[in-house]
Amino acid sequence: MNEAWKVGVATVDITPAESIWMAGYAARKAPSQGVRRELYAKALALEDPGGALGVLVTADLIGFRRPVAARIVERCRAAYGLDWDRLILNASHTHSGPVVGDPPYYAALDERQREVVARYTEALIGRVVRLVGEAIARRAPAQLTFGQGLAGIAVNRRRAAPGKRHLPAPVDHDVPVLAVRDGSEKLLCVVAGYACHATSMGDYLISGDWPGFAQAEIEAAHPGAVAMFVQGCGADANPLPRYQGTDPALLGYAAALPRMYGRIFCAAVNLVLAEKMAPVSGRLATAFAWTELPFDVDPPQHYAYPISVWRLGEQLKLIALAGEVTVDYSLRLKFEHGWEDTWVAGYSNDVFGYVPSLRVLREGGYEGGEANRSLPGRFHPAIEEIITAKVADLLRRTRPVGDRPT
Repeated sequence: MNEAWKVGVATVDITPAESIWMAGYAARKAPSQGVRRELYAKALALEDPGGALGVLVTADLIGFRRPVAARIVERCRAAYGLDWDRLILNASHTHSGPVVGDPPYYAALDERQREVVARYTEALIGRVVRLVGEAIARRAPAQLTFGQGLAGIAVNRRRAAPGKRHLPAPVDHDVPVLAVRDGSEKLLCVVAGYACHATSMGDYLISGDWPGFAQAEIEAAHPGAVAMFVQGCGADANPLPRYQGTDPALLGYAAALPRMYGRIFCAAVNLVLAEKMAPVSGRLATAFAWTELPFDVDPPQHYAYPISVWRLGEQLKLIALAGEVTVDYSLRLKFEHGWEDTWVAGYSNDVFGYVPSLRVLREGGYEGGEANRSLPGRFHPAIEEIITAKVADLLRRTRPVGDRPT
């Protein structure tokens, strides 16, 4: 067994302690009315044989908007020496969690609820920073393995819109799985991803939606292991069926949906874990950049967009994109850089709105620009080429020195 890696894992409960306005659905008219399932943030600290360190944080949240992410990174830089390139903050995008930070929507929030959100946000930042420190402090020799499965949860949601049934319906059903085991082969942590909105429910009970149930199912199946969920490029995918209403006659049926999807995802992960997975060895190389995304407006305006790339030896490339990224990015990047060893995450480091592909921009509609009401306008059609070119550049930077082009 290769024990060159040192790995630490930590978990913290981030369930709101008081009734709070919930994120994700503008139609909500009141704060939360209870808790269906607790929310968690989790951290995985990875140290390679040369001492290079990176920490992945996942959370049952709508997203880390840039002001919140920047404060976490600033404090982690001061406390642990971690900058943007070695800290990824990924959110499951649950629509049954709290509002975080000061987003430009949710106009129905009154002053009292804004104070509740501010208190929660401040506490959250402190908990995540301490969580990162706990994961770093718990590093111990471990082995990493990687594999992929499939799960049929996601359905392209643009086809479900009125008059849109004719549209193409790409989805990404891949389930990438990173397993962490100690020297006795005991499973310590499972990091698994999928590209699909966490929107199976829409009532007033706090939960991580189906990704929260999925993590609980995986942990129940593997006592003592921590399960982490990484949200992919699921901006235009929903779990179907789903229910966002509050009709008591339907809630009984709807409440079974997140648990059902959680069990399906857990089954997919367990199938991967039961098969032979590829050992991950070598060095951790990280790269990070801000790239300017232009808006299709006059005069010219841009959005500073963060992209992270981690390369774990020769066996795994993790690409972390900001915003609500449509599925074409995942499919294209895996086609260009390798289906078997490329993992593409969305909802990382800054969740500000939708990131449409050229296809989605041409189709228009909600993800094509209508949803980004707080931005100056629609993104320019060059957005897809700009993002994919920057990813390619960062992947080149993380190659082993001898493999980089001169």
